[in-house]
This record gives sequence, structure tokens and C-alpha cells, in this order.
Amino acid sequence: MDLEQRLHLLTRNVEELVTEEELKELLASGRKPRAYIGFEPSGLVHIGWLICASKIRDLVDAGFDVTVFWADWHAYINDKLGGDIDNIRVCARYMEDCFESLGVPREKVDYRYASDILDDMDYWERVIKVAKATSLSRVKRAMTIMGRGEDDAELDSSKLFYPILQATDMFAMDIDLAYSGMDQRRAHMLARDAAEKLDWKKPIAMHTPLLPGLKGGERMDPAAAKMSKSDPDSGIMIHDSLEDVQRKLKKAYCPPEAEEEDRNPVLMLCRLVLFPRLGRIDVDRPEKFGGPVSYGDYQSLRDDYFSGSLHPMDLKKGAASALWEILEPVSEYFHSRPDNYEGIRKVLKSLGR
Repeated sequence: MDLEQRLHLLTRNVEELVTEEELKELLASGRKPRAYIGFEPSGLVHIGWLICASKIRDLVDAGFDVTVFWADWHAYINDKLGGDIDNIRVCARYMEDCFESLGVPREKVDYRYASDILDDMDYWERVIKVAKATSLSRVKRAMTIMGRGEDDAELDSSKLFYPILQATDMFAMDIDLAYSGMDQRRAHMLARDAAEKLDWKKPIAMHTPLLPGLKGGERMDPAAAKMSKSDPDSGIMIHDSLEDVQRKLKKAYCPPEAEEEDRNPVLMLCRLVLFPRLGRIDVDRPEKFGGPVSYGDYQSLRDDYFSGSLHPMDLKKGAASALWEILEPVSEYFHSRPDNYEGIRKVLKSLGR
């Protein structure tokens, strides 16, 4: 695979890359580059993870060593799963299964816990240096990466550590490229700014779009618009049945106006998940409504939808069938490997969720 092919693989479905020139230089260097994506283990997984899983596979196929980083102490700071570190680690083991079920080969990525690097005194020296290079107001603005606002720091001062720790993680693991959804952008920019001030290696930042919640949402505020585990009707979980998928998509926000395209969760599901995974969407409809139709690319489906040739309910039915084609093997995976899934379900039940 030549440089241009690797670059195309890495940048497909990417909303922002900071910067393309730096990525080209990295790919041309001839060395084995290192990438990471971090997650708070915090509950059951929704289909937005399909975007992450696909991009992790792209990174692996493009020759990166990829670390999936379980931010267990970060999740503790953020009060996830009752603020219980053991619950958080149960969730991390379940999430490893999720990635494997979504097509990420377990042997091709390195799963690491924050606990693995926090014992190193060098890590805490870096924490202090990053904090010295970052203003308090900048740290507070970055707290949106936790799904929180600036005022939350007044309730619990540990929250202020979080953005600093997340930036330091990248330096401690000697990362060349930091990958995430757009909701983590501020952490990456904080790390890049600190690296420049400290004369450290600056991590390239790659961000994929967030899948809008099924009720619709403003993309201007990614934290509000993305699918949420806390609102079961806002998203589709990877464990949902075919009936669940059909029911949820039937009720999904699906406006017919082109200017609403980026806020349309059904169209964004097609563009960001279904076409990249399957390469097609088949819509089975009665002859009196035009008969069955197949789409081999997003643009043709989009054009038919906004012209009125494809009815919203037919779009939703086609999307539900295509999504189930992806999720049925996930269901089979967890049927044969239930232990970690049952473990997180027990944790959630104990927390009344």
C-alpha cells in the first residue's frame, strides 16, 4: 500500500484532521507510527461505536500500532458506574468484547488501562509540566470532553485533573496520532498546545463525526447531539433485537429538508455506518410505491430522498434491514461469549439502571 492509498484509508469518514501535512510526513518517515483512542468504561455500547471500530481497523490496515486506552481512573473522576473502579474495569472487559464483535481483531490492537501508566513517576512529572503549560480557564473549557460544564469543577475539584490527565496520556504513551470523535477535540487541542510550549512531540489529531441521536440534535453542540447511553430512545444499542432496531428507527427524526441533512440521524446512519460497512442499502417496497430499489452509494440515496422519490418510512425500513445485517453477528458473538456482557449487566442492575 503506497502513501496515497494509506492516506485515503486513514482520512475516509474523517471530519477533521490536524494536520494533513503532519500525517503525510509521518507516513513518509518509514517508521511504525503509534495511534491511540481513549474510552471511559461507563455502560452499554451503542452503534456509534461502529464508526470508531471501522476507523481503528483503518489505522491498523494503514500500518499503525493502535492502543485502545481504557481510562479507568478518568471514569472514576467522572463518577461513572457509581464511582467504583471495580465496576469500571468490569465494563472495560465487556467493551473489549464489543470491539471484537464489531470487527476489530483482538490480536491487532493493544488494550491498556490508565492504571498501567499512572504508577510511573515520570507520568506525574509530565502531568505537572502539562498543567504548568495550561491555563485554568483552558482546562475548564476542555471539561466538555467529560460531558460536563465548567461549573462542575466547583463541586468536585478532581474534575480539573481530567483534561490534564487525558493530554498527559498521549505523551506518556509516545503517541503520534490521537483519534476520537469530535466530542474529544478540546483534549487533543490542549495536548497539542502544551506540546508546542514544552517542545514535545505534537500528536496529530484525527476526529470522526458523531452519530446524531435518533431524536435529532444540533451538531454545533456534539455532546448534546450524539447518541446517549442514558436515554434509551436516543440511540440504538449493539445488543438491540431486530424488533428494537425497527421500532426505534421508525420513530427517528427524519426531516425531508436538505438543509437538515447533518441533523438527520437516519441519513447519517446510512452515510457514516451502513455504506462504509456494507457498500449498499436495499429498500424493499411494494410495486405501487416504486418497487424494490438498491443503492450502491450514499449520494444516490440522498438525491432520491430529497427529491421525494424515496419516502422517509421506506428509508427507515431499508436502514433497519441494513443495520440488522451488521448487528446480527454481534448478537451471535455475545450469545456464544456471554460472561463479560452479563458482568456489566449485573453492575448496571446494582446501580438501578
